[in-house]
Amino acid sequence: MAASTESMENAAASLEVVLESLQKGIVSGTELEMMRNLATLFREQPFRESADGYFFHNLLQILCQATKVIQPHYITEKCLTPTDEFLQVTTECFRCQRNACVECPKNQSSMRDLGFIEVTIRILDKLQKLPTFLSHKLEALRCGIQFLGNAAAGNRECKEDIWKLTFPDFFVTFLGYDDEKVVAYCSMVLFTCLDDGKAEQFLNDKGIEVAFQIINQCAKQPDLDWLVLIITQYLLKSFDLVEQLYGKLNYQERLRLLELVYSEVEDSASCMKESVVSEKLTMFLADHFQQSCKSILKLEDETAEVDEECHIIIKLLNILCEMTSDIKKFMFLQQYPEILKITVELLREVHLSGKMKKNIFSGTHDFAQIRTVSHPAVGFKAYLIRLIGNLCYKNPENQNKVRELDGIPLILDNCCIDGNNPFINQWAIFTIRNVLEDNQENQEIIRQMKSQGVADLSALRDLGFCVEERDGRLLLKPVKKGK
Repeated sequence: MAASTESMENAAASLEVVLESLQKGIVSGTELEMMRNLATLFREQPFRESADGYFFHNLLQILCQATKVIQPHYITEKCLTPTDEFLQVTTECFRCQRNACVECPKNQSSMRDLGFIEVTIRILDKLQKLPTFLSHKLEALRCGIQFLGNAAAGNRECKEDIWKLTFPDFFVTFLGYDDEKVVAYCSMVLFTCLDDGKAEQFLNDKGIEVAFQIINQCAKQPDLDWLVLIITQYLLKSFDLVEQLYGKLNYQERLRLLELVYSEVEDSASCMKESVVSEKLTMFLADHFQQSCKSILKLEDETAEVDEECHIIIKLLNILCEMTSDIKKFMFLQQYPEILKITVELLREVHLSGKMKKNIFSGTHDFAQIRTVSHPAVGFKAYLIRLIGNLCYKNPENQNKVRELDGIPLILDNCCIDGNNPFINQWAIFTIRNVLEDNQENQEIIRQMKSQGVADLSALRDLGFCVEERDGRLLLKPVKKGK
């Protein structure tokens, strides 16, 4: 403790030297080195805890003095004034502030009481207007925003102050900034300050702009966890917000949003917790699938380009499959027969299309020439069959509907090996099981079917097997070499 006290006394003396130099308009390598040393000292917990209000008062004076000479409108490449040197001092002040807040509520509160938060936000707004050729501008912005994030961490009063002073304009500015680290640190501040009550403010005029920036940046930086958490824990809770945003999003943004819906539903199910996706949002997505799903048929033309709409349709289908995988919250979808009807109809159309001419919907047993998995229609039939099976699970009305639509033979016709539809055989068997369960009329259709041998021997031959019928039973045998 004695060493920490001595270090703090030396640090306080250094601050006074730097402040005196700044008041004279002087910044040299000596002052910069002193500030860098202070920022380094604040990485140590004992030093952080030994800092007092007087020390932070002087630090605030240095910050204000350093930024006083920075006037964005008077800076040109030919006339930098002393701006660049003063920017470096500002950066080191922000580093001191940032490091001082780490796991130290005392320092967070002390700096809040002295007005660091308000001053920092005002300075950041000033800095972002500086010309881009200033080499130390970005570093100052990054450190200043990091300070706000560290000040808010675990401190309710700081969170409230930062939110009131930043939302929405600060986030509109810095979430749209042309620097990945600035966006990342800004999203950290936003997530740290957010709660369910504050999230309602996204529905305000400028709040919508913030929400739009969040999704826009998440499409550009899909691995940025802060943005993912904001969307999955807050934005998706509000159907009104998603509805307003959806129509304004471009393809990439819309697809990223749907990917996060899928992940949230999947993760919630695996963690045994309730999804934040509401019934209204679920129906909104189901309606979009019904309205647009038949556009996938344009891919029956081998020359047709895979457009953005096809990717959206595939993602919507994936979401509906996941939602109806016996997740209680979403099983109300079984009560909407139109979803089942259009799914069966679409399965029939793509199945017939693939039989009539060679295209992406055609089955293939030549595994050496399987389409690349990046093609949006790979697996499409299998997912349609999966959705039918999910909608029929323990639901007599939907089981009957499949029979009335002549869907049972259609599903059976897809009990095959198909390189363009991985696991289609398994999903078809699963779906037939759900369609037949406790349904005598559907079971009778199967009973009335007559054995006509193996539907397609070519796939088995390609794999080196053949089938023989003996005493009413089918036997699988390896093909002898030379035959």
